[in-house]
Amino acid sequence: MTLLKKDLDLEKRWGKLLEGLREIFNKKPADLNAVLFIIGVQELGKGPRHFSKEEKQDLMHIATCKVLSLSGFYVLDFIDQDGWPHWKLEKSLPHLNASEQEKLLKIHVLEYFEEEFEIDIQ
Repeated sequence: MTLLKKDLDLEKRWGKLLEGLREIFNKKPADLNAVLFIIGVQELGKGPRHFSKEEKQDLMHIATCKVLSLSGFYVLDFIDQDGWPHWKLEKSLPHLNASEQEKLLKIHVLEYFEEEFEIDIQ
C-alpha cells in the first residue's frame, strides 16, 4: 500500500470516528486534542464535569499515555488517592516531526476506540 493511500485511509477512518463522536455528543470534536480530552475523561472515569485548565492538560496526557500503551510505549504505574492514573514510559518514543506525531496518535486513537468499544472503524 502506498504511503498516500495509507494517509487517505487514515483520514477517512479519522473522519468516521469524528462523525461517530458527533452523534454521541451532538458536537463534532474540533481536532485531535478534543478527542484526546474525551478519552482522558473516559479513562479518569469520573464522568463529565468542569475541569481546570491544568486538569484538562492532565486529561490529555492520560489519554496520550493510554492510547500509546496499546503499542507498549507506556504502562499504567499507579492510580493516586484522587483516582487519577499515572503512567510510566516503558520504551522510548520514536523521533517524529509534528505531522508524524499526529499520525501516530490518530492511529492509536482509532485502535483505542476499536478495542475499548469493540467497533470497527473502516
